[in-house]
Order: sequence, then structure tokens, then C-alpha cells
Amino acid sequence: MGIVKVIELLSESKESWEDAASNAVEKAGKSVKNIHSANVSNLSVTVKNGKVDKYRVNVKLTFSVDD
Repeated sequence: MGIVKVIELLSESKESWEDAASNAVEKAGKSVKNIHSANVSNLSVTVKNGKVDKYRVNVKLTFSVDD
């Protein structure tokens, strides 16, 4: 596998935590190559007018560093 790097992202979605995680991977994939895994942690929501407004996740992405 060689050398890997880990970056942490914060992502949100109006739909679900799963959608927020998927958004993070897709968006990062546009500029980060060789993504191997995503570790989702710290699930949270924002509240507006007494209702869930947005779902938020912290995502740690692991990817290979080119030699």
C-alpha cells in the first residue's frame, strides 16, 4: 500500500447523514485521487424552528500518496 494520508472533512446535507458522508467523498474525489476509505464520526444536526435543518458528519478520508 505504501504511504497513505488522512484528511478530515466536515460535510452536511438536508437529507441524511448518509447523504452528507456521500457528498464528502464525492466532492473530495474531484481533487483527491486514490481514496481508499472514509471513517464517519461525530454525527450532528442543526435545528431551525424546532426541526432538524441539516445533518452533519465529520469524515476522515484515507488515500494513497503517489511515489
